Amino acid sequence: MADFDDSMPPGAFSGGAQQQPQHEDDDQLNLELDEETAEGTYANLVMIAHSPEEFILDFIRMVPGVQKAKVKSRIIVTPQHARRLMDALAENIEQYERAHGEIQDPGEGNAPPGGGNPGTLPPMGFGGGAEA
Repeated sequence: MADFDDSMPPGAFSGGAQQQPQHEDDDQLNLELDEETAEGTYANLVMIAHSPEEFILDFIRMVPGVQKAKVKSRIIVTPQHARRLMDALAENIEQYERAHGEIQDPGEGNAPPGGGNPGTLPPMGFGGGAEA
């Protein structure tokens, strides 16, 4: 899994760009990133379900004050890849917090992304214990 550095220059994810690992000793992996994908999709909630064979991650955008939310993307991975994703995310959070300070939970008095009242979003993985 490639690490991305927020110190990359603007436009680093321009359409058709190819990304390579940051470290010379890493295996060479060229990633093609088209313009639409490079724009990304915003989500402020993830619901996770699993079966013995796979993990299903539904990335959702919730709008404060609106009872209906839309799944923006569904990613299905193997249990082994889910473990690698968890490890990579933990490593990147540690790097982020070293550079920018501890990430505060919205329930700890901070407003959620996009405004609204603190603590109005369900916890990440809400409903995650369900079997797919």
